Amino acid sequence: MKKKVLAAMSGGVDSSAAAMLLLEQGYEVIGVTARMFNGCDIGLPDAPLNIDRDIKDAQAVAQKLGIEHKVVDLRACFNRHVIQHFASEYHCGSTPNPCVDCNKYIKFGALLDYAKELGCDYLATGHYARIVYDNAKARWLLARGEDHRKDQSYMLFLLSQEQLSHVLLPLGGVSKDEIRRLAAEAGLVTAQKPDSQDICFVPDGDYAGLIGRIGKTSGTAGNFVHLNGQVLGRHKGLVNYTIGQRKGLGIAYDYPLYVIEKDTASGNVTVGPAEALFSRGLLAKNCNFITEAALTGPLRVTAKTRYRQQDVPATIEPCGKYVKVTFDEPMRAVTPGQAVVFYNGEFIVGGGIIQSALKELGAGRRFGRRENHRRRSD
Repeated sequence: MKKKVLAAMSGGVDSSAAAMLLLEQGYEVIGVTARMFNGCDIGLPDAPLNIDRDIKDAQAVAQKLGIEHKVVDLRACFNRHVIQHFASEYHCGSTPNPCVDCNKYIKFGALLDYAKELGCDYLATGHYARIVYDNAKARWLLARGEDHRKDQSYMLFLLSQEQLSHVLLPLGGVSKDEIRRLAAEAGLVTAQKPDSQDICFVPDGDYAGLIGRIGKTSGTAGNFVHLNGQVLGRHKGLVNYTIGQRKGLGIAYDYPLYVIEKDTASGNVTVGPAEALFSRGLLAKNCNFITEAALTGPLRVTAKTRYRQQDVPATIEPCGKYVKVTFDEPMRAVTPGQAVVFYNGEFIVGGGIIQSALKELGAGRRFGRRENHRRRSD
């Protein structure tokens, strides 16, 4: 009997090709597209959204492949776990990664539950990553996609053993160029469709605007404060700034200033020179481990704190309810709310959410005010 797969189809070329490859591999495939938000959910009731076009594209691909296609309404779940969480974290001074939450609660949460309700053996997505079973460890492992330019394993670090055992990632061993070629040869309408670049529910890229539209404020008001203690002026609200930001501060100073820290208690945004952005390590919360059941002692890994970043050598170790990460070389712009993911070669060891950066003792406080200079503005 054929294994039955629910293929998540976003209306893009990757998920379309994933459904096509599953059919070629002999699976019984049902396509599904999730409606995750509408204009009212993001405070833009009259704005044209791409979701209707994406659903039509997914339906056209399903028809071409000869498979059933369903549309499932996950707006309430997405609003609670992704949109509201995103806004709340920004409001509290963090910079969250909503794709991580979407994967946890929507794609591999609600959609996987839906797949089981339909009697499917697996849920499949178009992520560029690989799942393998390690007989020696009796564990499912998550590895980078073979096309490292498109590798999306970073976004999947929160998947549990139960989820990994019911997920198929058919694009893990294929390059993006090959996927577009195969989709074009099959006559899929999504073959040349551009990849999405922005957060799907912030179509204009204005995070602060979204937070204001859905009823949050712009965050605690406060001052721009230099690392040396000098107050440089008032800012527009914490949500308008992120760690490492230089543009748009509107501060005149003798050298470029960057956002170093945000303090929700005082409302202050600490600024300083570029060298003050570097941290020797971090504390991570809500950690999940894949290659091992738990972290029991120090472990050498490579780690990265941004999706597009190259992973770098580090040591991780338990630290109470957190995991402490110490980099071999200081890391730039470690940002609370972002994900830190640990690797052992091609495999994800685990990962967590950055709670705080660990600066060198006294770091930054040496950056004093410079007198008798020409002021400049960003």
